[in-house]
Amino acid sequence: MRLLLSFSAGGLFGLGLFLSGMTDTQKVQGWLDIFGAWDPTLAFVMGGAILPMALAWQLTRGRAPLVGGHFPTPPRQELDRRLIIGSVLFGIGWGLAGLCPGPAIASLSYGGTGGIIFIAAMLVGMIAAPPVALRLDRAAAST
Repeated sequence: MRLLLSFSAGGLFGLGLFLSGMTDTQKVQGWLDIFGAWDPTLAFVMGGAILPMALAWQLTRGRAPLVGGHFPTPPRQELDRRLIIGSVLFGIGWGLAGLCPGPAIASLSYGGTGGIIFIAAMLVGMIAAPPVALRLDRAAAST
């Protein structure tokens, strides 16, 4: 049952990304181009994601998932160096490629090399990030 719900939720999420235009790199780059040919339509996609999620966080307090396990804890509220650096790198990658992880995975369903290259680069970054972060932490601690 849990696998079926996970598959259904993932499929619905991917379909939503596709229908909203989040897998169209030109549309995403148009959203990010605020000083050029800005396309504000993805603001509705963002709002359509943020508002229900804010409500979902409120509804999960003191409850357990229907299929077992537990809900994740809410994210930390403080801004630290890692969060800021990660956000900047994410934004640069999103602006250059026009994709972020969810839409990149959804874009694999209709072919093209752009999504494949993005996923490969993302996996390399995921593997490289922990050792780089450890070195940065050690360097910061020694100064």
